[in-house]
Order: sequence, then structure tokens, then C-alpha cells
Amino acid sequence: MSPSVWFAAVAVFALGLPVAAAAQSMTPMRGEVSSFTDEFAIRVRPYNPYRQRILVEVKVYDENFRPVRARVTPSTMMLGSDSSRPVLVVLPFEGAGSRRVRICTESVPFPNQATRIKAQICGRFLGRRLQ
Repeated sequence: MSPSVWFAAVAVFALGLPVAAAAQSMTPMRGEVSSFTDEFAIRVRPYNPYRQRILVEVKVYDENFRPVRARVTPSTMMLGSDSSRPVLVVLPFEGAGSRRVRICTESVPFPNQATRIKAQICGRFLGRRLQ
């Protein structure tokens, strides 16, 4: 089982949600982008299927889950029940002809709450620089 599926399963169990409930998600989960510039942009939409609002952060990692430099707008947001919001991620090629990244939505546990689960869902993306 992949780490993101495992985290979602743990979050559903820990929150006491019915088994048929949907897990935190993000669309798209993978994609390929071409750019003529030194940067490429990806728009993702984190989604909250739960009955309560959640605080989420969008973070960017390389293909080995090491953090990478990126502009994420907005990087942290509150998502209401059954809602999503667009997030723009802009990444530099840093001199390479292509770049593989993972864009992850991570829920942030509220302080002083009984449930302190941090769920993470990641999508895989490839940016190609056109000459």
C-alpha cells in the first residue's frame, strides 16, 4: 500500500468516519507540462470530503521526497466541508531540460484537539522545457 493511501486510511479510521466516506484528495494526481520559459506552472485543487473544516498546506518535493524550491499560492489554506480550492505551483527548471516533482496536500492538525492525524496525498508531475 502506498504511503498516501495508508495515511488516508489512518485518517478515516482515526476520525471515526464511516468506512464508505471519501478520503482527502487532490486533482489532478499526475500530469505533464511543457514550457518555453525557465519555469513551469501546475494548478492543483485540494479537496476536503470531511464534515468539518481542515487546515491544509501544499508542499513540493522532488521524486525522492526531498523539499524543492517552488512558489505555491496559496501555500496554506482552510478548506470547508466538501470543498476544494485552486492552488498555483510555479517551479523553476534550474537549468535542466525536464523536472519531475511531487506536489502534496498535507492536512495540519488543529492544536488542542483530540485527533492529531496529519494526512498527506501526493501527485506526480513532469515539466518539460521546450527549446
